[in-house]
This record gives sequence, structure tokens and C-alpha cells, in this order.
Amino acid sequence: MIGIIEHGAGNVRSVCNALERLGADFFIASSVDELERAHKLILPGVGEARSAMDSLARSGLLEWLPTIKAPFLGICIGMQILFDRSDERETTCLGLVPGRVRRFQGEHVKIPHMGWNRVAIRGHSPLFQGIAEGEYFYFVHSFHAPIVRHTVAVTCHEVDFSAAVQRDNYFGVQFHVEKSGNAGTQVLKNFIELC
Repeated sequence: MIGIIEHGAGNVRSVCNALERLGADFFIASSVDELERAHKLILPGVGEARSAMDSLARSGLLEWLPTIKAPFLGICIGMQILFDRSDERETTCLGLVPGRVRRFQGEHVKIPHMGWNRVAIRGHSPLFQGIAEGEYFYFVHSFHAPIVRHTVAVTCHEVDFSAAVQRDNYFGVQFHVEKSGNAGTQVLKNFIELC
């Protein structure tokens, strides 16, 4: 059973639709009591760092999430808040992955980064089982995570950045699996079945 974390700004319905297509059992919740019964957790994307962290704090999830043993998948902002800090409203994040999330910079850099981009896989991660090197995924974001030792996939929008990270039971993807066609569906399926 997958628990989808409702934090008030995520694109929960799109993730639910993707899970339904895969025949996965899931529920939506925002409290520790409800989410503790999940075998896996997903924190959907869309939103901004401070609002996401404030919402997690109000629901009591802020202290709980770093202690979980269940596999966790953060999508877009759900991945960014795994890091130490974000420049988005100078936000302290969960601190599960070292590094600072920064805004894209440069006069010729289109912000937000929006559209399909190739992803380069680094090392081995169960998330990318069956995914071809250089596969395209769909991105929508104005802030990017650095490349760190937990980076398992990289993409480029004027600068190289983490497209996916993995640390222990915590997984994160900057792209939207639910909007990335067959490749995104495969990543989501891998999380459900392999992680």
C-alpha cells in the first residue's frame, strides 16, 4: 500500500492517475497516524520549498519523515526538500541529502526550465531499471539541486544538475514521472516493485 503525502500544493491527482494505470493500491493522507500504515510513500511535486516545509511542519510530518524506514519517493519539490537548504525563500529543508538547491541563473537561461530533457544515468539505481541511457523526461522547475554523491541521474539546463538522487530508502526525481510518458511510468513502476 502506497501513501501519497498531501501537503496542500502537490499535483496529487496526476500521481493518483498514474498509480491507477499501474493497478497500485494507494491512499492520500497528511497525518503520521495515517501514513504509518503505508509500505511506501510518495511526496508529489509542484509548489515551493517554504510552503511545502511549513505544511509538513503543521501536519507533524517534518520530524517523522527523516525517521521512516519505508521507501520514499519525492517528485520535483518532493526531491528538492530532501536537501539541506533551498534558496527558494531561504528555506531549511529535511537535510537527508547534503547540498543547497539554487535558482537557475543567467540572462540566457529560460526560467522556469520546462519541457522534455534527456537524462544521463549515473551508477546503478533500481529506479532506472529498464530505462535507456539518454531517455527523455518532463521537467517544470525554476530551482535545481546540485550534483552530489547521492546523485543517480543528471540532466542539463545550461548547468548540469541532479535529475534523481538516492540515499538509503529515500529516492527523489526532479522530473515529473506522472507526465513523462512510458519512461516515467517505468520509473514509477520500478519504485513500486523494486525499491
